Amino acid sequence: MFSINKKILFRFLWFFVILGILAFLVFNQNGIIKFISLRQGLNNLNAQIKNAEDKINSLEMEIDSLNKSKEKIEKVAREKFHMMRPNERVLKIEEN
Repeated sequence: MFSINKKILFRFLWFFVILGILAFLVFNQNGIIKFISLRQGLNNLNAQIKNAEDKINSLEMEIDSLNKSKEKIEKVAREKFHMMRPNERVLKIEEN
């Protein structure tokens, strides 16, 4: 009968030791929860970097096209800055 109590006590001790180790791994300041949070932050930063790189590439292509093409310069001047040639009329179409 005494050996059964020792086995039960031994099992409870192991259970609490394992439970304590798991709690430590999950809830300490450098634990799994912190790791998951940092991983999500890293993924967000990588996505922002990718978007910024795409925008940079797009702007570099725009700069190249403006440096090489007079038609592109004219298009940008007309659309962005509302410029026109002499004796030219601009028609604005308004939708209701």
